[in-house]
Amino acid sequence: MREQLIRAAEELARSQKLVVLTGAGVSTASGIPDFRSNDGLWSQDLTREDYMSNEYFFYDPVDFWKKYKQIFRVKLLKQYEPNFVHYFINELESGSRQVSIITQNVDGLHEKAGSSRIIEYHGSLDKATCPYCQKAYSMDYVLADEIPRCEGCTTILKPNVVLFGDLITAHDEAEAVIDQADCLLVLGTSLKVTPFSFLPEYARNQGIPSILINNEPTIKDYLFDEVILGDLNRLLPPLKKELKNAATY
Repeated sequence: MREQLIRAAEELARSQKLVVLTGAGVSTASGIPDFRSNDGLWSQDLTREDYMSNEYFFYDPVDFWKKYKQIFRVKLLKQYEPNFVHYFINELESGSRQVSIITQNVDGLHEKAGSSRIIEYHGSLDKATCPYCQKAYSMDYVLADEIPRCEGCTTILKPNVVLFGDLITAHDEAEAVIDQADCLLVLGTSLKVTPFSFLPEYARNQGIPSILINNEPTIKDYLFDEVILGDLNRLLPPLKKELKNAATY
């Protein structure tokens, strides 16, 4: 295991334009449940996918919001804080190294940890938009009423997360960022959800060195130069130590 961490640290230390892909496993230590692991929320109740869909929102927006706030624990959102993994990623941006994050997470914790180059691939929980007049509203406004409505036209708001059936609008932007990378680090994702799961393959086709650190194997492990399995909060402290030993850290 230490040899793997040393090799990963050496690759990261050489990197000047690092891209980090993150999934739910990055935020579980902050108290936010994951969705796609063997014990994740979607595996416990697959009907959640039906409820969290574009189709169901327009079919029954009132019931959608009740279930949305429960599933995503929206009322607790402001109580969540970044954990060691978020701060570790932020600290990777040292000296001349540029770090770009492409995250599946909708919790906003990368920004809260201080990172600035973030592509929220699946949107964000902290805002909602009127589907009729396109006026945007903050999380405080969304939490003020059980069913948030536009103060102008009274249309029920739509959350700024990508629902099942919504188009992914950030994929081209994500590929453009990877085009400029000299290393890809993937943390805490099962790589089961498309098209996000295509990004490591895109990096591989570009000849970009890649590292995967995840709690369990993924179906995309073969794409990576280094695969390290285990809990992120246990593995990243020694990886940070090895990075400090690297001359260019």
